[in-house]
Amino acid sequence: MSNNTMDQKSDLELVENPDALADRLVGGSEDFVTRHKNLLIGLFVAIAAAVVGGFLYYQNQQNKNQEALAAMFQAEYYLEADSLSKALNGDGQYQGFKAVADEYGSTKAGNLANFYTGVIYLKQGKFAEALNYLEEFNSDDLLLQSRAYSLQGDAQLELNKPAEAAALYEKAASHKANDFFSPQYLMKAAMAYEAANQHDKAADIYDRIVADFPLSQEVTDAKKYKARAEASAATAKK
Repeated sequence: MSNNTMDQKSDLELVENPDALADRLVGGSEDFVTRHKNLLIGLFVAIAAAVVGGFLYYQNQQNKNQEALAAMFQAEYYLEADSLSKALNGDGQYQGFKAVADEYGSTKAGNLANFYTGVIYLKQGKFAEALNYLEEFNSDDLLLQSRAYSLQGDAQLELNKPAEAAALYEKAASHKANDFFSPQYLMKAAMAYEAANQHDKAADIYDRIVADFPLSQEVTDAKKYKARAEASAATAKK
C-alpha cells in the first residue's frame, strides 16, 4: 500500500472516529507544549507580571489621590478665604495647590490642583504661569473644562495674544455647548478677534450667536457689534 493511501486512510479514520481525533489533538498539543515549554512559561510570566503591575499601579494611584486630597484640604480653605498666597504655596505646615499639582499631577486631585493653581496665578497677574498650569488640566466635567479653556483665553489676552485667546474662547464655547455659557464664550471670542483686527471673524462669531442662541442675553449686543465689525472689516479692505 502506498504512503498516500495510508495517509488518506489515517485521515479518514480521524474523521470517522472522534476518539482518534481527540488522541491526535491531545498528542499534538503535548508535543507543542514540550517543544515550546520555555516560551510558554515566559509568556505566562509576562502576562502575570502585567496583571500584577497594573493592579499595583492602580492601588498606588488610589493612595496618591487620597494623599493629594488630604494635602489640598487646607489650600481649599485658604482659597475660600481669599488668602491666595497661602492657597498657592502653603503655610509651612500644609502644602499649597502648586506643590500638590507638581507632586500629584497624575492623580484626579492633582489634576484639579492644576486648575486651582492656574486660577490663582491668573488672579495674581502671572499670566504665563497661569497658562502653564491650566493647560495641564483635563476634565470630563463639561462646565469645568470649558471654564479652563476660557481662562486660558484670558491669560493669552493678557499676554497680548488676542487671536490665540479668541481661538480658546471658541474652543470653550464648542466644548459640549450649552445655551447659557456658550454665547458668553462666543462673545469673548468675537471681541478678542476684533482686538486682533480680524473683523471678518468677529462678525462671523456675532452672527453665530444670533443664529444659534437667539434667546440668550448676548443677542442684542451681538447684533449691534456685528454691524460694527462688518463696518471695520469693510474699511480695512479699502
